[in-house]
Amino acid sequence: MITDVTEDLEPIQLRVAPASDVPFADVEAVFGTRGDAAHCWCQWYKIPGSDWRRFGDEGLHDRLQEQLRTTGIGRGLVAYDGETPVGWCAVEPRSDLPRLSQSTIVKGGTAYPDLDDDAVWAVSCFVVPRNHRGRGVARALAEAAVDFARAGGALVVEAYAVDPKVRAKVTADALFHGTVSMFAHAGFTEVARPRPDRAIMQVELSS
Repeated sequence: MITDVTEDLEPIQLRVAPASDVPFADVEAVFGTRGDAAHCWCQWYKIPGSDWRRFGDEGLHDRLQEQLRTTGIGRGLVAYDGETPVGWCAVEPRSDLPRLSQSTIVKGGTAYPDLDDDAVWAVSCFVVPRNHRGRGVARALAEAAVDFARAGGALVVEAYAVDPKVRAKVTADALFHGTVSMFAHAGFTEVARPRPDRAIMQVELSS
């Protein structure tokens, strides 16, 4: 998948690939060694709260590596600017994310409450290193996530977006769910507002 992205900075051409098809070192390069991503490794929604403390950073890292190695189509996407990995997006069946069922955001407005339905896929997280932000990386990943989910058999793709226009003083690090405008650009439609600053957005795919 290739997406041309032109924003305020110089134009770049992004290539997006399934994370299971690329070297795990590229995923490590995106997540880095500092900040929230390096302490989570996209495991927050996959591990019940009572079990979370059993895993340190290394254990979470190893879990993601094993998931990408063993689950076929994979658990996410990696964006590249040339040969440089510049972003990550988690997209997978919602039933694989047991902690989502406890989320007040999901409980507050999903149109598809059956969390065991593998046909509903969730876009739950973005990671873009600081020096690659503001160039449309997350937007390109959101667009690619729809095609990726469709190829995996999804009938619905769901996201849990932040609305920076409502939330005061939102930091870039707090936007790991993605923004309302970004998902709208990728073809998602808002279906619920469980909180003023959070929207559930969905794309319905043809079977």
